[in-house]
Amino acid sequence: MSTKIFTILLIASIGLIGCGSSNGSNDKSKDAGNSAASATTGGNEEEGKVIQMNKAMFIEKVFNYEQNPNEWKFRGDKPCIIDFYADWCGPCKKVAPVMAELAAQYKDQIVIYKVNTDQERELAQIFNIRSIPSILYCPAQGQPQMTMGALPKAEFEKMIKEILLAPAAAPATQN
Repeated sequence: MSTKIFTILLIASIGLIGCGSSNGSNDKSKDAGNSAASATTGGNEEEGKVIQMNKAMFIEKVFNYEQNPNEWKFRGDKPCIIDFYADWCGPCKKVAPVMAELAAQYKDQIVIYKVNTDQERELAQIFNIRSIPSILYCPAQGQPQMTMGALPKAEFEKMIKEILLAPAAAPATQN
């Protein structure tokens, strides 16, 4: 990954705190996590749904970091949000229904994915996920941006409008 992308992600990961990420396996994740994952689909790309994502899907639909480790090249058809979460994380469970609402609300404009950091450790490591929930905003053009923590729906909507749906680099005009 380029130094610029790494720096952006590193600064973002230091900025806000949600749940601390777990390095070991957590038995609670088998039992307690159904509510965080309940708003997801099993991998079918259905419009208006939050889609569970693994490494292979990430490489295919978002960014092939193995092929282009030094330059961000978005591969998706629509801008997307990636919610890095864990089943045992309380704030992640609060964000899950908000993401489901946003997926339905913006179904024609963006795609929302979820990445379980306990199952997809390589993806979590690539993006230096140290706090969850961590939300990665991937515009169709330009660099991704990350926020952390269980933000209110209005904040997610603001980020969607400013990062994902804003006109792509339209030059400012002065009168």
